[in-house]
Amino acid sequence: MYQKITIVGNLGRDPEMRYTPSGQAVTNLNVATNRQYTSNSGETIKETTWFRVSVWGKQAEASNQYLKSGSKVLVEGRMNQDKETGGPRVWTRNDGSPGASFEITAQTVRFLSSRQEDQAAAASGGGVNSGGANYGAGNAMEPPQEDEIPF
Repeated sequence: MYQKITIVGNLGRDPEMRYTPSGQAVTNLNVATNRQYTSNSGETIKETTWFRVSVWGKQAEASNQYLKSGSKVLVEGRMNQDKETGGPRVWTRNDGSPGASFEITAQTVRFLSSRQEDQAAAASGGGVNSGGANYGAGNAMEPPQEDEIPF
């Protein structure tokens, strides 16, 4: 059996990198995906789904070096279930409402933000695009210039 998940979203905070005792790099990313639609009653609904992503090896080091809060990324990998519940990690927010996050072990992380977009996000305080994301527009999907390729 085989599973694969692909997500496109924004980092909710700066990457966090550490090394395992054997010296392997691992970087943790928090990625938010956004969906916006209009309900039958005409109300605009905004949904955000959070994913906790683990990136390993050289990709972990590059992700830690080049990504920051607000960066757009495409992640391909496999879903991991919570060992206790068999599903997503579930918790209670400070306001008492339930929350959940899904965990992914990344096989590929693609950087979709240009340096200018990342600098603009940093200047405006970074963070997650809470509106409907416009992925694939403008130069976000154009290949980086040769001197910008991080590996």
